[in-house]
Amino acid sequence: MNDSTKTPRQMISAASVHNEASRYARDGERKNDEVLITLFQSGDEDAFRILVERYQERVRNLIYSILNRSDVVDDLAQEIFIRVYEALPKFRFESSFYTWLYRVAVNKVRDEMRRKKVKRFFSLQKLMDDADAELTAKMSVAPEDHSMAEIMNDALNALPEKFRMPVVLKDVDGLSYDEIAEVLECGIGTVKSRLSRGRAMLRKRLKPLLV
Repeated sequence: MNDSTKTPRQMISAASVHNEASRYARDGERKNDEVLITLFQSGDEDAFRILVERYQERVRNLIYSILNRSDVVDDLAQEIFIRVYEALPKFRFESSFYTWLYRVAVNKVRDEMRRKKVKRFFSLQKLMDDADAELTAKMSVAPEDHSMAEIMNDALNALPEKFRMPVVLKDVDGLSYDEIAEVLECGIGTVKSRLSRGRAMLRKRLKPLLV
């Protein structure tokens, strides 16, 4: 089966399993996202494979950061890139591909959360600011400490989604304020306000339990 007859799912699976060893792939790695997108929009399927290889680990990490379920990461990542494949021909370069991809990924994970009401677990150390250094040290736990994970899960579940998502994208995934604003389609001021409120709500809930 040649590339022109492969389905998007087969192409994405191939990109996930095999590192391109061809001269095209080596050259493609040096092309920026905009060039690769333009090539793909012109019918070059190999350009899309390079984009998948470039961003698949970031997407996988984002999914895991939100859901903390390794069993769903592969399937959700594949579904996200299928959505990207289907939408990319109409990409207008009004934002960076990186933030547009994150927006697609976040929306897909939100759909999954609503559908299955999955639980979320996060690294405790990443959620407190410098002012809470002492508390952060006390919150440092091993991954197998299920009781602490449950405490954190309960605290995060109590946050409304509009406050939870900025915390995840900033404190867990490390996006900038500008990137979060693009992903969540709101202003930077709104991002900062919701992030501050979300952190404050977490601290208020966690301090009595962890001191």
